[in-house]
Amino acid sequence: MAGPRIIYLHGFCSSPASWKARLLAEFLAIAGLADRFFCPVLSPIPRAAIATVEALLDSDDAPTTLVGSSLGGYYAAWLAERRDLNAVLINPVVMAPSLIEGLVGTHANYYSGRRFEFGAAHAEQLRALDTPLVTPSRYLLLVETGDEVLDYRLAVERYAGCRQLVVEGGDHSFTRFPDFVPQIIEFCGLQS
Repeated sequence: MAGPRIIYLHGFCSSPASWKARLLAEFLAIAGLADRFFCPVLSPIPRAAIATVEALLDSDDAPTTLVGSSLGGYYAAWLAERRDLNAVLINPVVMAPSLIEGLVGTHANYYSGRRFEFGAAHAEQLRALDTPLVTPSRYLLLVETGDEVLDYRLAVERYAGCRQLVVEGGDHSFTRFPDFVPQIIEFCGLQS
């Protein structure tokens, strides 16, 4: 069996080129653990995004921890409960009908510029991935109180009983991410 690995799930309109994904990959590469990091390109279509991650999970029986940012955190929670995995959630989306309804429309990927439509059927796919019950022992929650996109208090409430690091200030990108990379690596079972 291979050593532990991390699968990083980026957020909506994001990509593996996001600064958090790149920083985590660089940190692991410097530690000689580059082969333990995976960050797939996630489709903006929820079912397709989940299928991509499930295929990656099925490709190897290595112990895996998911690290999900924003919508990637929402996906990570669903997959963690379904697949008996641990997950680090960074400013994660918490099911909120108004948030999901607000996603319907035309969007562009922040990195590629590629435009796409997110329709009502896609919003229903997101609703279907809601995880009503979570197992507190499997999560590390990282939130910044200054998140301008999501109300951090919803995540704190949703993941009550989980290990939580609530950081004052910041924004939706989780500005203090570099400070917490060692804790993330440790939680994921990778030693640098």
